[in-house]
Amino acid sequence: MAVYRSRHALSGHALTGPFLNGPLTPDRIAAVELPRTRLGRRGYEPDAVHALLERLAHELQHRARQLDLVRDENRRVKHALRTWQSERFEAAERVGFRSGARHSVQLPCN
Repeated sequence: MAVYRSRHALSGHALTGPFLNGPLTPDRIAAVELPRTRLGRRGYEPDAVHALLERLAHELQHRARQLDLVRDENRRVKHALRTWQSERFEAAERVGFRSGARHSVQLPCN
């Protein structure tokens, strides 16, 4: 596959539909109408197909990177939460609270 060209590189290929505006979504991809080849040939214009494939590859690569970043952040947050919970538990143990001990409050009856 060739090097990615910006979404503006597709504008010369007479694509119709909401393809050029914003990030790709399944609905936008389904709405793309590629230009047909000239008379005597069947199928779509190869340049338009290649431009679409390059754009799709770029978008998927970008989203995969974003997903990796979110997963890394999720791991960091979970680790920080576990550390904080362990520290709180150890601090509670030091001051005499026992895990599993229940403290009840007696309410006066009227």
